[in-house]
Amino acid sequence: MTVGQSQKHDSADLHVTGDAIYVDDIAEREGTLHLAPGYAKSSARGKISSINLDRVRTYPGVVRVLLAADIPGRNDCSPSIGGDPILAEDEIFFHGQVIFCVVAETREAARRAAQLAEIVIADEKPAVTIDDSLAGGQPDLLPPYEFTRGDARAAIAASDRQLADEFEIGGQEHFYLEGQVAYAISEEQSGMFVASSTQHPTEVQHVVARVLGLPDHAVVAEVRRMGGGFGGKESQATQWAVIAALAAVKTGKPCKLRLDRDDDMAMTGKRHDFRVDYSVG
Repeated sequence: MTVGQSQKHDSADLHVTGDAIYVDDIAEREGTLHLAPGYAKSSARGKISSINLDRVRTYPGVVRVLLAADIPGRNDCSPSIGGDPILAEDEIFFHGQVIFCVVAETREAARRAAQLAEIVIADEKPAVTIDDSLAGGQPDLLPPYEFTRGDARAAIAASDRQLADEFEIGGQEHFYLEGQVAYAISEEQSGMFVASSTQHPTEVQHVVARVLGLPDHAVVAEVRRMGGGFGGKESQATQWAVIAALAAVKTGKPCKLRLDRDDDMAMTGKRHDFRVDYSVG
């Protein structure tokens, strides 16, 4: 009988001693390459006017630079809805949106090279608040839907007492201790193995397969443990696993992508703000 008794976590000893293996602790195969994503530093929204990656490509240790044109399948890391490009093609919609990814012999070389990109954006005014979006005439992120029973509007209008008001809920950032990370290895017969710090390995499997143009059974997605997630490693972990897998296919080498904390905060989407307008009777 264990009800009401304090129980030790299955991995408690490993966590305390530092022996617990996370994705970044996996022994890297010889020849492993490292990735760093790049974006337009000074822009939040607009059409991509030009991209000059000459200095990026010639930086010591750089093996390859990935762009949207390198994706053999569908350029979308959304689990189902669509419209979430892995690498931006013609325009960006938020500050930190990934446009290219550097593949290099070391993580430091990849990160330094990514800073050398020259990207020109024809800036457009971004909607950074809900009021901005409403004022711009494009308030809907997704098609509207509702749950109804009876005629609520008529019932409220006929009520003796009525109240209408609004309130706002701020956005949330998932500050997991372990950042976004993935390690991808191309295997025989076009197979792909991806170790990912994800709360949804099935989604990683499906999206990697879709992006690479492979059947689902050709992709193995594995998660041993995570250093925190809280929802921030459900769909959000998929993009980095996909980019690592794409790099592994294009280079024929094992590829690892571990986001710097600042890049993680800028590039990975979280829970957005809400404004609730309500009426009761």
